[in-house]
Amino acid sequence: MKIKYALLLLLVLRLFPAAADEGMWLPMLLKQLNEQEMQIKGLKITAEEIYSVNKNSLKDAVILFDGKCTGELISDQGLILTNHHCGYSQIQSHSSVEHNYIRDGFWAMNKKEELSCPGLTATFIVRMDDVTSEIIKVLNDSITEEQRNEKIKQAAAQLEKKAVEGTNYDAKVKSFFNGNAFYLIVTETFRDIRMVGAPPVSIGTFGGDTDNWMWPRHNGDFSLFRIYADKNNKPTIYNAENVPYLPKYFFPICVSGVKENDFTMVYGFPGRTQEYLTSYAVDIIANVSNPNRVKVREAKLSIIEEARKNSEQIYIQYASKKSSLANAWKKWQGEASGLIKSNTVQKKKDDEKDFAVWVNRDSSRKAKYENLMNDFKKVYDGFTPYIIANDFYAEAGMGIELLSYAATFSHLIDLSKQKSFDEKTIKEEADKLLKSAEGFFKDYDYPTDQKLMAALLKLYNDNVVDSLKPTTLNEIKTKYKNDYDTYSKNIFKNSVFKSYDDLKKILSDPTKKQLNKLSADPAWLLASNIVSTYLTKVAPIVTERNNRLIKLNRLYMAAQLEMTEGRKMYPDANSTLRVAYGNVKPYYPYDGVEYSIYTTLEGVIEKYKPNDEEFDVPSKLIQLYKQKDYGRYGVNGTMPLAFIATNHTTGGNSGAPVLNDKGHLIGTNFDRVWEGTMSDIDFNPEICRNISLDIRYTLFIIDKFAGAKYLIDEMQLLND
Repeated sequence: MKIKYALLLLLVLRLFPAAADEGMWLPMLLKQLNEQEMQIKGLKITAEEIYSVNKNSLKDAVILFDGKCTGELISDQGLILTNHHCGYSQIQSHSSVEHNYIRDGFWAMNKKEELSCPGLTATFIVRMDDVTSEIIKVLNDSITEEQRNEKIKQAAAQLEKKAVEGTNYDAKVKSFFNGNAFYLIVTETFRDIRMVGAPPVSIGTFGGDTDNWMWPRHNGDFSLFRIYADKNNKPTIYNAENVPYLPKYFFPICVSGVKENDFTMVYGFPGRTQEYLTSYAVDIIANVSNPNRVKVREAKLSIIEEARKNSEQIYIQYASKKSSLANAWKKWQGEASGLIKSNTVQKKKDDEKDFAVWVNRDSSRKAKYENLMNDFKKVYDGFTPYIIANDFYAEAGMGIELLSYAATFSHLIDLSKQKSFDEKTIKEEADKLLKSAEGFFKDYDYPTDQKLMAALLKLYNDNVVDSLKPTTLNEIKTKYKNDYDTYSKNIFKNSVFKSYDDLKKILSDPTKKQLNKLSADPAWLLASNIVSTYLTKVAPIVTERNNRLIKLNRLYMAAQLEMTEGRKMYPDANSTLRVAYGNVKPYYPYDGVEYSIYTTLEGVIEKYKPNDEEFDVPSKLIQLYKQKDYGRYGVNGTMPLAFIATNHTTGGNSGAPVLNDKGHLIGTNFDRVWEGTMSDIDFNPEICRNISLDIRYTLFIIDKFAGAKYLIDEMQLLND
């Protein structure tokens, strides 16, 4: 029996190894699961100092920035530090040809010069409560998935309502471990956020797409904002009378830097990971979805980049769009490459064989899990063509802005075709669309989109099986002899959706005759054909199989939790507050190659290419380099810039505080290394590294480059 137990233990450890530094941990469970290990690695504070609901803690200085990034408070006047790429859409929205803050940077030299950012939010976590027992008690195995979801929704709504009664807080119950656990998250959101400072793009995104996801790295990826509150320090909308927010806690800043093996901790809101997938799912990601999505984005980026080179206005209009497209484009390449190089599909298959052995050792487990892997196989059999069609619909079909925009008019057009022409309801819908139109056209160039249409429709046609294609693609083949350029020119020539003025005329006076122009518009007809084909031929299969996968993945996750009972596990990232921890370490990506733990300003100068979009350097920065004018931020004549560590991070961790053993700010997380981008699915501690901007470089740019020392004076700088 002892031998059998030992073999079983070895099997479990092999199936779910405790990889060093892997994990995105729930902060309220650090005391229970992680504190001891963290302190062995070098942490000098307690878990309660990191997260507490009874007293101020590190969590009170961490914010969800704009709903998709992380930020941190670095002064007692509500000053936010986040990434340049997280603030990029705000920098762009405030930019114009006359005031090009993307190119030139922006620095408010006093609070009156700070720029209001309508729609931008900063959200704090008040507390997180385990409500699994409250949700699970309303569920049973006899109900359908639809009934299960409805019961969860109802139970969650009651818990959320009770949690925020008498407060200005919000609450949301979120699922963890694929629906095997539930946490209630109470938050406080501030809505008067103002832009304070951002370096020029030649610093903030130095290296551009070429260096994105790469190491060594040399971009000063940061921007500054400020939270404003009412006179009672409570959230409110913008008002000139609002005052800077007084936080419960803000991060002291350590200017002593890092060295190899130093403890580091990332505190943020990682977006999404998929660490517990089956081999079937990983195979699809690595060999089907990622390559196809990369193919489409490559075409889009090529066209957009060419347009931006020839027009400063288009350069500004498409800055944020291009950045967003390029980020995922390159990440997907690295992820697929990493999964293939790490042989992740085969490792998952081996794990699944071991899982079957574990299941078959116990009759009760066989009753629950014996058919699980075969059920996964049934879902994925024949699924690939639909996954491909789904990807090309999203990336190519709806990747054409004219069509995705025209599709937003579907409700108005449906209303106009009803027997009873409800003028009041139609006018309300038309007014909504008119209000949003100005924002759309502000960042839209139809000649660029016309070229995109030609390229993307061809990709759609070339990669999707005939039975799942929109019928319009056949029309292009027969009527236009596959001349996508001519077809696209005709669509744009005859469409009102490309022009704000033409649309405004219709929406300002939405009579039945006017609205008939929309329903007969060639862009609307094309968009309608693409959408209806997707909804009738693709979406039902994708939805049905994904729903089956939700149930199977929940069961598989339950099995994994059962197998590892007594050992700590972390749930996949889901945009909730997490802690990752590790150490500053080099890595060896290829045979004979070692990457150092940090970079310096010298690397910027080495890469400098005058007038190059990606590698130009501001003359003032060159001057500071030549004079070695680094102030208190430099070290022995060098200016530290970025460093790497073994923290497990993903999208959403962008802008997150990187903290030392005392919980003091040493950097801002902004990326991962190329060789480790598969860490969302398969974390390898040997090569997975997060990249952080050294806080000393941030301070150097604010102080010496921008001359905004008054901002430095707000902060608490320490020599740990």
